[in-house]
Amino acid sequence: MTRTGKILIALTSHDRLGDTGRGTGFYLPEAAHPWKTFTEAGYEVDLVSVRGGRPPMDGADASDPVQRQFLDDPRIAAQLADTRRPAQVEAADYDAVLYAGGHGTMWDFRGDRDLAVLARDIYEAGGAVAAVCHGPAGLVDLTLSDGGYLVDGKQVASFTNSEEAAVNLTGVVPFPLQSALELRGAEHSAAPDFTAHVVVDGRLVTGQNPASAVGVGEALVRVLAARAAAGATGATAS
Repeated sequence: MTRTGKILIALTSHDRLGDTGRGTGFYLPEAAHPWKTFTEAGYEVDLVSVRGGRPPMDGADASDPVQRQFLDDPRIAAQLADTRRPAQVEAADYDAVLYAGGHGTMWDFRGDRDLAVLARDIYEAGGAVAAVCHGPAGLVDLTLSDGGYLVDGKQVASFTNSEEAAVNLTGVVPFPLQSALELRGAEHSAAPDFTAHVVVDGRLVTGQNPASAVGVGEALVRVLAARAAAGATGATAS
């Protein structure tokens, strides 16, 4: 298929799970499975991480062929070895950005202004923003040029307070993600713990947990297809 555009996947650079002594990072399947969907739809995929360089990785499963394809892809492998920082990325080059999850995002996505500005610029140019599992941590403080929060008044999904409690990390993460989004005016939507759940609100696509990664990728491709069709008539979904 002819390449239709470019999608950026944002990854955490944080590698410590609070004071548990355990490591964390970006959750590999939440990058790999959307990547496969994007590439099969004809998109070129680039990576960015908060601090650049090699991002820490979590959740690898050697039995998952999609994860192996992602890690073995020469273009992805080269980027993972030395990712760019958000300030080194031109928003105008991308049709969409996906915030991949992993618990590490809870420590560095929310406070990174360069990453927020990058996503804002993509969105305000008519592109799409997506996030899965803990990736919506990057949406909590994401403001538009008018000062309003991107998620204010929008339907969203994220890793829920209930799911955080179920994995015994409520007291470890720096804030409750679901509650933080709700405080920004988001209308949080949840399915039963650890079941796939994807929410689309205009050009914002969010997913609840790792089981939602494929669905988020598929939904984002549909949103971009609708954006392209609307572009022919000069209309853009908000």
